[in-house]
Amino acid sequence: MELIERLFLKFSFGGNKVLLGLYGGLVITFLNFIGALLVLFFSKISEKLLDALLGFAAGVMLAASFTSLIMPGIEKGGVIPVLIGIIIGAIIMDLGDHFIPHAHTVIGEEGIKTRRIRAVWLFIIAITIHNMPEGLAVGVGFGSGNIKDAIILMIAIGLQNIPEGFSVAISALHAGFGKRFYASFVGIRAGLVEIPLAILGAWLVSIAEPILPYAMGFAAGAMIYVISDEIVPETHRKGHERLATFGTILGLIVMLYLDVTLG
Repeated sequence: MELIERLFLKFSFGGNKVLLGLYGGLVITFLNFIGALLVLFFSKISEKLLDALLGFAAGVMLAASFTSLIMPGIEKGGVIPVLIGIIIGAIIMDLGDHFIPHAHTVIGEEGIKTRRIRAVWLFIIAITIHNMPEGLAVGVGFGSGNIKDAIILMIAIGLQNIPEGFSVAISALHAGFGKRFYASFVGIRAGLVEIPLAILGAWLVSIAEPILPYAMGFAAGAMIYVISDEIVPETHRKGHERLATFGTILGLIVMLYLDVTLG
């Protein structure tokens, strides 16, 4: 852990927060890339396992929201700014869900109806919306100046990005969006948004430190919204809710273990 921290500080020229956010975004995007590439080797996977993997990702995100964003945010600025941030984050995600045209493999199209956007792009937009809070959370973490906690958050988000990237790619394949290579590319492309969002999050809190607790709450609220509105319904829709639930619990356990042992 100390080695990773030293490397990040060394290559960020003494702790440039924007550069740290960039590196954090690159790491989690790379792990999403690894997950998406798995579809080239495993083109067939049971829906039960897929839902369990998504449940694991949800568990990691849920624990990270509290251990790496909400609680540190409260310590830095008190509970009210964090609560305001959570509310705003959830509202923004809800507005995006209602007004941005996108499509899920199970529940179909959401947002404003349009025929001008190809089905594959509607799918990519849906996953991009899903990934935005994760990139933002990592950027805000590095922008806070607490490098150790930010690295833990980065590792956690990156860890859940592997099954998440694979799930996106395999879903794209099953939905008929091309062959395995193109399905993998769909998963990779949808995860690229995490890099600019990580940079943006780090930059915002570095130039306006008073907004840090609000930003931490915002990122947490957005991730919790995604968990409840997107991941849980998707994993419970086909009768695999028990496996998905145990996957969530396992993800939460892994994140808590990482937070305690690495912190």
